[in-house]
Amino acid sequence: MNTLNQNISMRQKQELALKPKMLQSLKMLSLPILELENYIKQELVNNPLLELRDDKEEENLEETPMAIVPEESQKNSDDTDSSLEWRQTLNEAKELTEILDQWNEYHQSYEGYSSEPEKEKREVLLIYEDSGIEKFMQQLYPLSLPNNEIEFIEELLDNCDSYGYLSADYNIERVAKAYNISPERANELHHIVLQLPPKGITARNISECLEAQLSEEERQNRILLGLCTDQFENLIHRRYQKIASYYGVSEDCILFWKDVIAKLDPKPGLRILTPSSSYIVPDIIIKYIDGDFEIIINDHISPNIIISPHYRKLMTQGSLDKETLKFVRKRINSAKFLIKSVYMRTRTLKRVTKAIIKYQSDFFYKGTGIIQPLTYSVIARELSVNESTVSRVVKHKYAETPYGIFALKDFFSSTAGTDTHNDNISRQQIKSFICRMVANEDKKHPLSDQELVNLLKEEGLIISRRIVAKYRFELGILNSRLRKM
Repeated sequence: MNTLNQNISMRQKQELALKPKMLQSLKMLSLPILELENYIKQELVNNPLLELRDDKEEENLEETPMAIVPEESQKNSDDTDSSLEWRQTLNEAKELTEILDQWNEYHQSYEGYSSEPEKEKREVLLIYEDSGIEKFMQQLYPLSLPNNEIEFIEELLDNCDSYGYLSADYNIERVAKAYNISPERANELHHIVLQLPPKGITARNISECLEAQLSEEERQNRILLGLCTDQFENLIHRRYQKIASYYGVSEDCILFWKDVIAKLDPKPGLRILTPSSSYIVPDIIIKYIDGDFEIIINDHISPNIIISPHYRKLMTQGSLDKETLKFVRKRINSAKFLIKSVYMRTRTLKRVTKAIIKYQSDFFYKGTGIIQPLTYSVIARELSVNESTVSRVVKHKYAETPYGIFALKDFFSSTAGTDTHNDNISRQQIKSFICRMVANEDKKHPLSDQELVNLLKEEGLIISRRIVAKYRFELGILNSRLRKM
């Protein structure tokens, strides 16, 4: 006799549910200024309540004041609820008009602040490098991933170098925590990205990159897999006999599989991250005034917005039916949120930039050109925001400084080691030093990694040989034996 057992259990499941308005606000936070302008104009297309004001016709524009119409003018309306709803809509429209007036006045004052030569200069000051990341991300669409996982993957891609690599010390699981993603799921998502063509994007080292490009059948070959992983160091140093002895095969066999590996792509990022050029303007202008830095958010290109004269007239005349009133109120709230999101973007961008100046004081105040170790988490703690918020703010944003144009991401660098005072030093410092030393070395007796370590130590920088070798590889510099002429 079969028995049916029914058990009732409770299980707590954590999910990240982002409302449409929140998603809109987050999207606007990550947009650079030119894309923000296009986004706002698209929103105006979707919201018939709003219109762009033509500055040339501004003097001739006679706007109907958004004032409350006396009750006597509503003699044709006996519906109290409808009258109340009409009045509420009119009040909200009046409030929106005031917000838009402040918006337009602010941007007009900004236009007056900047001289024409400066504005003209900024329009062609920088070539923005657009990448193929968007097309790469489109491969994820069939998977129907939730928004937080998409954002997490974007974070991984944003932190890749031009070859498509994450740094070896990049902590995927810690970053995933900011997106409410478990460590197990984070590794699953990372594996998915590694397998998207071109395979190997977001690898943390060349072995992981090459292994990701092997087919399932090729991974069953212990020699081929081993050459990409455990024996890769011996392979690049051409220790073929040593590898052959390890696997108990002939050297010709190793050379055969070496040729197979040679057909793999060690720099897959160049296929999607190599940019095509288009002009942009910096989102931030940093000026040195009276001994301190002033931060100006470069949003002078924001459009001049007004409430449509057509809807303004209908509202003041009280000639809207109940459904139209509902529609108008919805569009009013949408417009308010749009302006609020732009304001929050401006405020957050300014706060993050101010914090960057604080932590990169040597770069800004002393003009050393040296970037100190700085991570998103440090700025996030400083501002009491989520680490992912900082990531969105610096994404595709550029700053015009007294020392030139810089991507905001350039001001972030992980720790490479310490100096003799136990202060952290950045990857950028070490890489600059390696480039300088190799450029000036004796080509007949090139510097080994250990010699570079010793020279760094003489400069008061304590770095391991492994770190020097890794950064040398990232810079595309061959080892000393292969550099010898």
